[in-house]
Amino acid sequence: MMPKLKIAPSILAADLTRLGEEIAAVEAAGADMIHVDVMDGHYVPNLSFGPMVVEALRRVTKLPLDVHLMISNADQFLKPFADAGADTLTVHLEACTHIHRTLHAIRELGIQAGLALNPGTPVDLASEIIADIDLLLLLCVNPGFGGQQFIERSIQRIQRARSMLDMYNPQADIEVDGGIDQAIAERVVMAGANILVAGTAIFGVEGGPAAAVRQLRKAAQGN
Repeated sequence: MMPKLKIAPSILAADLTRLGEEIAAVEAAGADMIHVDVMDGHYVPNLSFGPMVVEALRRVTKLPLDVHLMISNADQFLKPFADAGADTLTVHLEACTHIHRTLHAIRELGIQAGLALNPGTPVDLASEIIADIDLLLLLCVNPGFGGQQFIERSIQRIQRARSMLDMYNPQADIEVDGGIDQAIAERVVMAGANILVAGTAIFGVEGGPAAAVRQLRKAAQGN
């Protein structure tokens, strides 16, 4: 049985001058978690948030904080983000020298461990550590910027990942991020994803973020 469908608005696309209001709106609309993209300007060509932002978010929401570390030196930042209030820390297979050790270090902090794969990374490369994760994040665009177009071959990657997890770690979530909107939502869920990260499809759209959360969930459920 596939894990529960969850909607994770990404604050990368939110109005940061009204972040508390934006979070309150999506929480009231039934969002399941808040996605926080952390970028270092080195592993990906952009800069974003640090532990202080996670700490501020923790003060304004009870939703789980899903923190995606798109950074080169993740190991030294695990504890600061965990202490700030992260509920999940997701690190990149491509950026971690000793990924098994990093994943277990996250779990030792008492939070969930996620593994992220870039679009060009074969899903099979995660096979040796698939049993050691709580979440597999498949990037459906090249990381670093919001608002990109969904890469079509991501559907096959999601299917392959779901097959692997069903065999070795059926309780783990498959999260997808990049180009996720109402048009693609049902397809990624049918392929095996259950956590949908969306930024530009939720924040800054006509009707407001609350309505966008509800519409995305409805689309993902095929309604």
